[in-house]
Amino acid sequence: MDLPAELDTARLHLRRPARGDADAVFARFASDPEVTRYLSWPRHRSVADSQEFLEASDREWDAHGTGPYLIFSREGLLAGATGVHLETPYRAFTGYAFARDAWGRGFATEATRAMVALAWTIRRLARLYALCHPANAASVRVLEKAGFEREGLLRKYLVFPNLGSLDPSDVLVYGHVRPPR
Repeated sequence: MDLPAELDTARLHLRRPARGDADAVFARFASDPEVTRYLSWPRHRSVADSQEFLEASDREWDAHGTGPYLIFSREGLLAGATGVHLETPYRAFTGYAFARDAWGRGFATEATRAMVALAWTIRRLARLYALCHPANAASVRVLEKAGFEREGLLRKYLVFPNLGSLDPSDVLVYGHVRPPR
């Protein structure tokens, strides 16, 4: 099943990334050390890195009919990114990154709730999950407000390259399972 290329929430417009978005992705969030601090992908050092993200996004969408979404405010300003990433026919994960000027405005919770609702339109999907660095208290709050339940701590599970170490770190796992039909 292909997810829609665009969708709207009360305050946000989400759409599949386009090749022309590289400059905005780089400038708004992907190159910011604070934004990328607790992310599992390296901070973008050049617009070419952002272009690679957009190419990978196209490949994911073409292969699975799902993938990243860019998030825009109603004023048209790029606020961040999220997505539904299919791992198996029954399991997917989500996450998000927001420009600093979008922090504290409820955008992350709104976008994450939209990803949960979107995930349940995938016929066989049974589980949507998110991973979170234990020190990222803001993300913990977002996931809990979006209805995710903390399922546990995975020890030495994931590298957070922007924290300055290539050693795996502990990570919190949050899950959301399909409601009974």
